[in-house]
Amino acid sequence: MKAGIATLGCKVNQYESQVMMDMLCAHGFEPVSDGEQADVFIVNSCTVTGTSDKKVRQTVRRARRENPDAVMVLTGCMPQAFPEACESIEEADIVIGNSNRSRLPEYIEKFMSTHQRIIDITPHGREYGSESSISGMNERTRAYIKIEDGCNRFCSYCIIPYARGRVRSRSPEEIRAESQRIGKHYREVVLVGINLSAYGSDIGTDLLEAVRAAASADGIERVRLGSLEPDLTSDELIEGLAAEPKFCPQFHLAIQSGCDATLKRMNRHYDTAEFRRVCEKIRATFENPSITTDIMVGFAGETEEEFRQSVEFAKEIKFARAHVFAYSRRKGTRADSMPNQVDEHEKSLRSEIMIEATSATAEEFLRSQIGRTVNILAEREIEDGVFEGYTENYTPAKICGKDLGGRIVTARVIGVDGGFAVCEKVI
Repeated sequence: MKAGIATLGCKVNQYESQVMMDMLCAHGFEPVSDGEQADVFIVNSCTVTGTSDKKVRQTVRRARRENPDAVMVLTGCMPQAFPEACESIEEADIVIGNSNRSRLPEYIEKFMSTHQRIIDITPHGREYGSESSISGMNERTRAYIKIEDGCNRFCSYCIIPYARGRVRSRSPEEIRAESQRIGKHYREVVLVGINLSAYGSDIGTDLLEAVRAAASADGIERVRLGSLEPDLTSDELIEGLAAEPKFCPQFHLAIQSGCDATLKRMNRHYDTAEFRRVCEKIRATFENPSITTDIMVGFAGETEEEFRQSVEFAKEIKFARAHVFAYSRRKGTRADSMPNQVDEHEKSLRSEIMIEATSATAEEFLRSQIGRTVNILAEREIEDGVFEGYTENYTPAKICGKDLGGRIVTARVIGVDGGFAVCEKVI
């Protein structure tokens, strides 16, 4: 029987979709090929915004049209956070949340036997649980390892603590074992979580121990981290990471806003002074690190002056890359009922201004790489003899050569072209 999955949302969801596919394959299923109809189709949902929910509904309905006889499964964050809304999506035969995916084969078998709809959304527990691990992903050169779930921060705009529960961490021993399996086929792993910085706070360890566990695996040459919280990025963590030879010096620190008043309304747990200090520490500790970020514009109550401060702060920090997005009201969060909501037209204008500012700093960072010797993980051959990939600090790069796919190549940056560092191999 054939199984297909549509994944919406973050890297954690991508990892969890791979877990589900591996689980089904262990029960005799095969991944559906292009053009084939699936016998079972899973929609792994995201619910970070109202727009995300709309995409989930559209994806389920499209999957039903394309696979009319399939067992349709809806899982992920949307059912966990909004069970009643998902129960009303009639195209889904099975609706489950994030906490009970391990029972997926059982649910499918039961539905095939009874043809009675199954809705089972179980509250999250206090421990990480027995979620299966993976031995690889669809990418040929980089794999994700989920090491943490849940969030305790309750930012005023965010529904995710309700969808994911409280912080729960995987043991270093499990991380080491999964990295060992992945190292048979992949050169790089990315450690991901819902609140990655909180890893270990519930089990008496920390993120540095997780990095060391992944780096200890045979075959793994590079370890990278997902998004980090600025206030949890301590000097001790930064110095410890710098001492790990396999760690890649890319730090994704989600600033969200460069204005202290806005950060306070967001219920973020830091201010711009602390963010600045963390960035200075990273740059003083690492040789040629990159600092990337997420920036929200048009948050509830954001005045023109607050927005101006945010733009100026982004220019000051000189981010290597920034994901700029407009605030989207989310039912069930405190921010949704805040006064002085910014209208959509103004959000669009502010997005354009912030994108222009951060694109300039990204171009500046890219040009600062010219003349440097870097190590590129060559990932895809985009044309005959030309590969693209990423350096240690996640700078997109192009390099010429033969049979480079999946290899880490030492090269020198000789120019820039269309957002890429142009490199030549060092003999």
